[in-house]
Amino acid sequence: MTYRVIQWATGAMGRTCLRAVLDHPAMQLVGLYVYGESKAGRDAGELARRPPVGVVATRDVDEILALDADVVIHCARLAPPYGSHDAEIIRLLASGKNVISINGYSDPGYWGGARLAALEAACAAGGSTLMGAGLNPGFAAEQLAVAASGLCAELDQVEVVESVDCRAMRNPDYVFGVLGFGEDPASANPNDPDWGPASALNGMYAEVLAALAERLGLALERVDTDHRVFAATEDLAIAAGPIRKGGISHLNWRWVGVVAGAPRLVMSIHWHMESAHLDTPEPPLWRIHVTGQPGVRLSVDLEKRPGDATPTSAEQLGVAGAVINAIPVVCAAAPGVLLRPVATPFRGDLA
Repeated sequence: MTYRVIQWATGAMGRTCLRAVLDHPAMQLVGLYVYGESKAGRDAGELARRPPVGVVATRDVDEILALDADVVIHCARLAPPYGSHDAEIIRLLASGKNVISINGYSDPGYWGGARLAALEAACAAGGSTLMGAGLNPGFAAEQLAVAASGLCAELDQVEVVESVDCRAMRNPDYVFGVLGFGEDPASANPNDPDWGPASALNGMYAEVLAALAERLGLALERVDTDHRVFAATEDLAIAAGPIRKGGISHLNWRWVGVVAGAPRLVMSIHWHMESAHLDTPEPPLWRIHVTGQPGVRLSVDLEKRPGDATPTSAEQLGVAGAVINAIPVVCAAAPGVLLRPVATPFRGDLA
């Protein structure tokens, strides 16, 4: 079977997903939406550093909506507040296209109310399905940690720790504007839900913990935050621009899922521009600690194929792989908001 795919956005993650679609024998690119004027009108192959494919990038949403496609890979950049992309996703769903998001939508059922109702109504109108299938957030908590818990006869707590070296990020608007690096720690309250980065992330990761709780059969009461920021120990020269000594160089986002009054689920993310505030100088991408009987500890890293000298990171490739492997699942699902399955493995029968 060939899946007709629309790629939405071509940032670092979006371009990697675009290449994966173009390179996969079971995927046919039929549309490409871009934000930048300089990208509009260009062939998708050119933007992906591939031969021309005859699909021209557009900034016209109506052109995208008019296309006949099985699925949209939605790779829009984080933008505060969380949920700011709902309107465009609802239009895509209502037009009859399944949507896979790499940034959120792990468990929209967590919110209930009008937001969930609007997403479900769009799915019903279009006969379509919405699913989150990103790497960050999602994979480590929603799939790896759930699988690890299968060894436990008793479970006390699940903690997922992610550590990401952000020094290679190049977009200053994203690094300093969206993520909050470089700000004065004294003027930034990371636990203020209205602070820009927190307003973009809190809802997203609340859904991750809600999905984890649902998979484990736990009744999630609420999600608390325990975010922390750390100041640069020296002047830093990074790809996006300088961070002066004393500016925020390390953000530790921590979300705590409370079950029966106790902190049972913890998601901790370290985004860092220096290693000075890490508990170990070279941590793995993910550490998963399931406390129970027995307890389970996992350390997971990603690596590129030997000999791959391209600038694309292993994490970017992992996002693309997770999305490609989720496409048959979301296309086969009944219309509605879909919780990511515990396993969406590589499919050799699609090659």
